[in-house]
Amino acid sequence: MLRDVRTLIPSLALSLLVALVPATPALAQSPDDAPKLHELRFDWARDGIITGTSAVLWISSEALFKEDLAPAECRWCDRAPDGTDRLNRLDRWGRGLAGDTDASRHRAATWSNILGFGAVPLGVMGAQFALVRSSKAPDRFFAEDATIILESTMLAILANQAVKFIAGRERPFVHVLSADQKPLTEQPSDNNLSFYSGHTSLAFSLVVSAGTVAALRGYEHQEWIWAVGLPLAASVGLLRMGADKHYLTDVAMGAILGSAFGVAIPLLMHGRQQAVTSSESSTSPTATRWKPVVGARMAGISGVF
Repeated sequence: MLRDVRTLIPSLALSLLVALVPATPALAQSPDDAPKLHELRFDWARDGIITGTSAVLWISSEALFKEDLAPAECRWCDRAPDGTDRLNRLDRWGRGLAGDTDASRHRAATWSNILGFGAVPLGVMGAQFALVRSSKAPDRFFAEDATIILESTMLAILANQAVKFIAGRERPFVHVLSADQKPLTEQPSDNNLSFYSGHTSLAFSLVVSAGTVAALRGYEHQEWIWAVGLPLAASVGLLRMGADKHYLTDVAMGAILGSAFGVAIPLLMHGRQQAVTSSESSTSPTATRWKPVVGARMAGISGVF
């Protein structure tokens, strides 16, 4: 009898310990309660072709055919036929942000390039990768997300290039030059491509598409994309004004249309499909379920690992 009691005590103690373990959040959470992630509509062939074609058209129009496509004379000159300045009050006020010296304007232009073509793209992709990992999503999610973000951005910047060539708005720093000085600028083919800001459109399309994709996926901590990305994108536009390359209305329209592409492309072309839990989508071995098994003379643990 005493021997049976001694055998039973360790069994009961182990059973009690096993019964308490599932009370911890990491082990007690059932798959139905785990955070939900979402598959998005995505096709490598379709989206790869759209992204690649848009990129080729934009790069070739900028590097190879710009002198042929850009208007030699302004179509939107902000002047009356007699030469009277007709620049609107908002843009006239916004020009107060332009640097006072050539050096300060050049510095603002340099930083706008560094942020617009370097820091913002790298920061957005890095943040997206961090969200994928922190949400325990499959690695393929990042590859798909990056393609969707690039697709949205390439379409936004291609649309911007087309509008620039059609509108033919004179840049602010060219607007104040005399007629004989305008052909002597550093890049005469760029003189009449003010509307609307490509740098600003690029930055906002990157940030907003990344934020939209993160929201569609259901990633944790997605608010960081908006909190950090939007001020950076806005700073790109302000620097373009500081460089006297764009008016306030150019920058505002770049932000609006860049954001529109950043929202529309993910929503219209890559909407949600089925939901999966982060534990199901993760390759991590920590997603386990525990169940105590107690008999008359034994205790054990069964589970799915």
